[in-house]
Amino acid sequence: MTTLANDLVWRSDAGPIATLTLNRPDKGNALSEAMLAALSERIIEVDRDDGVRVVVLAANGKIFCGGHDLAEMRAHEDQGYFEDLFARCTRMMLSIRQSRKPFIARVQGAAVAAGCQLVATCDLAYAADTARFGVNGINLGLFCSTPSVAVSRSILPKQALDLLLTGRLVDAKRAAELGLINAAVPAADLDATVAESARLVAEKLPEAIALGKNAFYAQGELDIADAYALAGRCMAENMGFRETKDLIDGFVAARRK
Repeated sequence: MTTLANDLVWRSDAGPIATLTLNRPDKGNALSEAMLAALSERIIEVDRDDGVRVVVLAANGKIFCGGHDLAEMRAHEDQGYFEDLFARCTRMMLSIRQSRKPFIARVQGAAVAAGCQLVATCDLAYAADTARFGVNGINLGLFCSTPSVAVSRSILPKQALDLLLTGRLVDAKRAAELGLINAAVPAADLDATVAESARLVAEKLPEAIALGKNAFYAQGELDIADAYALAGRCMAENMGFRETKDLIDGFVAARRK
């Protein structure tokens, strides 16, 4: 295993699996301006690395991510500053969604507000059963509008609005029931659960994974006829991949024996 580190986001690689670890535990891994910049840089870095097939997003400390850095935000009054800040956060979230690599959130603790948005943005997410989730900015008079974009694309609208309007937190078991995460597991099993899913994804043809991830999200924004048309074109393109042909030929030949 090779390890690279900066102050705010660590990167460690184990074969084709890269782990990015938020490292601001004393501040609840809040998405300060510096954290946003560091995480954005790391996302671009792993996306461009052909040796990486899967990215795990983790965090140090008791909290996965407490959302935006409210103290830093309150040092400003200009609306233009806030629009720019949320635009930078949006670009970071979109870089995960648009990456060729699947992102898996490893959630060891609370993920709230923009931290919950970060979990919802990842392609897969697994959490310790002690973790909690919410988009609870409304408790401070701030409706979590930008987190609602990702959350409302992960869970049903009324369930999303329940979290957004009440500011309530839910435990990991409930988050899994809602579809916000894939599974809630005992904390002692979290690493093994994430590693198993990362391994299974990493074993697959990366070109097919990249094509399929992009198609999955793109078709979800279309009406059903256009979605099928896009999906059909993507499958046709996928059938043209040399390794796909070889894998299918091997499967067919084995079935004939």
